[in-house]
Amino acid sequence: MARRVVVTGIGVISPIGIGVEKFWQALIEGKSGIDTIKSFDTTGIDSKIAGEVRDFDPEAFLPRKEARRMDRFSQFAVCASLLALEDARWDGDALPHERAGVLFGSGIGGIQTFEEQYRVLLERGPQKISPFFIPMMIVNMGAANVAIRLGLKGPSSCVSTACEASTHALGEALRIIQRGEADLMIAVGAEASITPLALAGFCAMKALSTRNNEPQKASRPFDKNRDGFVMAEGACALVLEEETLALKRGARIYAEIRGYGSTCDAYHITAPDPEGDGAARSMSLAIQDAGLTIEDIDYINAHGTSTPLNDKVETMAIKKTFGERAYALKISSTKSMTGHLLGAAGSLEGAATVLCIYHEMVHPTINLEERDPECDLDYVPEKACSCTIRHALSNSFGFGGHNGTLVFSRYEG
Repeated sequence: MARRVVVTGIGVISPIGIGVEKFWQALIEGKSGIDTIKSFDTTGIDSKIAGEVRDFDPEAFLPRKEARRMDRFSQFAVCASLLALEDARWDGDALPHERAGVLFGSGIGGIQTFEEQYRVLLERGPQKISPFFIPMMIVNMGAANVAIRLGLKGPSSCVSTACEASTHALGEALRIIQRGEADLMIAVGAEASITPLALAGFCAMKALSTRNNEPQKASRPFDKNRDGFVMAEGACALVLEEETLALKRGARIYAEIRGYGSTCDAYHITAPDPEGDGAARSMSLAIQDAGLTIEDIDYINAHGTSTPLNDKVETMAIKKTFGERAYALKISSTKSMTGHLLGAAGSLEGAATVLCIYHEMVHPTINLEERDPECDLDYVPEKACSCTIRHALSNSFGFGGHNGTLVFSRYEG
């Protein structure tokens, strides 16, 4: 029998707050973290809005020299992991270092460093490139820097599957503990890709909202007038522990992570399968892996990007998976408030799902003002509601047709 795995700590760096308490309060109050981009000049770029993390100071967590040798995405990853361990009440010296590891997810990695150093190459020549360019840029450094900072000598790896990366990271961390290869894993997603090149690239794909005059209303999943997603940045880390370890040290248990499903549409490089087959199979596999049935699920934290195709296809996939029960489910999109954290979205939304279970509240989908007729489920519009959740799904779907679903459950000892 597979070992049980529980969530004991959450660390959040997000556009709606740093720290789990601020993040949860903003979610329940339906606060948007979207605003006009302040970090660079967006002249000539169609979308001028994003979910930036405005109050982040890496030197509040790390020595200045150490912080300066990390790209912003790595800073996010390390600092979110430190917050998660603090929330889990782990003394760093007491960590089981050889039995603890890290699984990291990011879609893009160090694009800020890439852009900066390419500018140096063009303006000052190759001899002026920083010796830290490569180790700051490569995506696996999110995992490496967390492991180095915390001394985690167990399994350490990196997943880069677009917007599903940190859902994969959580799922693979679950598997590592279930197999007995580690007793504690930090599963963390981080993204810091609000840069001129990345923003312009997504605009060239016509993927982003251009509701620039109403930033806080731009991310509107399942709404008839949605026009694209809103880029965001940040990180979220979850501490996963084998159940007996958590109980032995008297840990507070937020929830149990119980199932994981992963599929591929094998259809298109950016568009989802129009029949929602891959997404539906991902949900079904996760429910089956958890040893549950569709009747056991009470809530879904949707991928809910606010793009015309995703929201329609995800709704279709939920109906395909749940049949008539789809109409009894509570469903909400965290991205309506945070924007889309790309590779970090899965971990952040996994944390939101866990917090909904723990607090017996479902956070709202804001900006759902005029329902799309093809999106006719209960997306908990505008206002949070009380709800006892036995089992919940968290969905993530990414470019390339990657799909991932996690099952989180109320912990019953």
